[in-house]
Amino acid sequence: MTPNSSPPPRGRGKEGVGPKEGVGLRGEGAAVIFDMDGVLIDSGALHRRAWRALLDELGARPAHPEFWRLTIGRPGEEAIPILLGRAVSAEEARRLARRKRDLYVGLARSGLEAVPGAAAFVMALNRLGVPRAVGTSASRFDCERLLDGFGLRRHFNVIVTADDVSLGKPDPEVYVEAARRMRATPAACVVFEDSVVGIQAARSAGMRAIGVTTAHTEEELRAAGAESAIADFEGLEWRMLARP
Repeated sequence: MTPNSSPPPRGRGKEGVGPKEGVGLRGEGAAVIFDMDGVLIDSGALHRRAWRALLDELGARPAHPEFWRLTIGRPGEEAIPILLGRAVSAEEARRLARRKRDLYVGLARSGLEAVPGAAAFVMALNRLGVPRAVGTSASRFDCERLLDGFGLRRHFNVIVTADDVSLGKPDPEVYVEAARRMRATPAACVVFEDSVVGIQAARSAGMRAIGVTTAHTEEELRAAGAESAIADFEGLEWRMLARP
């Protein structure tokens, strides 16, 4: 599936998606915030390849054997010094982050896929009138381009990107701002996140968090503060999200 075609809803039930067990949130009066990469769009493999290509261009060895896991959920400028294991100037971080983004865009031309069930779940929330936002470490240009490509942009009330905040995850700013724009209290928000730093950001914002295991294990996400975790959105139904 490519970004130019909207993924068909699958597993439709009473509210557009079928049942999924073991996830606990109360639906009434709540608002939902989604990370984008690894939550709505399965882009993790291409990001890893782009980071590897950047390292190869620099002739550099990553600071950690699983370097790509340390970059997940972080803005590119903040990921660069972690990736290289050394301090870099703001100008160098911006330059290298731009180069990594260019490498990623080139790789993405071969096609991306939505996380299974994500489109159906978002559309179900839309029909039910549940407020929805995206809170991402991607740039606004990249975020809106990708969401438009999958036909998802129109289903979100609010989009907050790296361009809208001063600090990236695990700082909670992106999620606090998303809640503010939705006029929702943090305690009323549930965040879907695939990254450890994103789960930490959501919990620091006073929000509940569900992990999506596209990049980390359920155990890792729970250790970061997720109350539960799902592999994808197939069969996830809003009316079943009852608080334990």
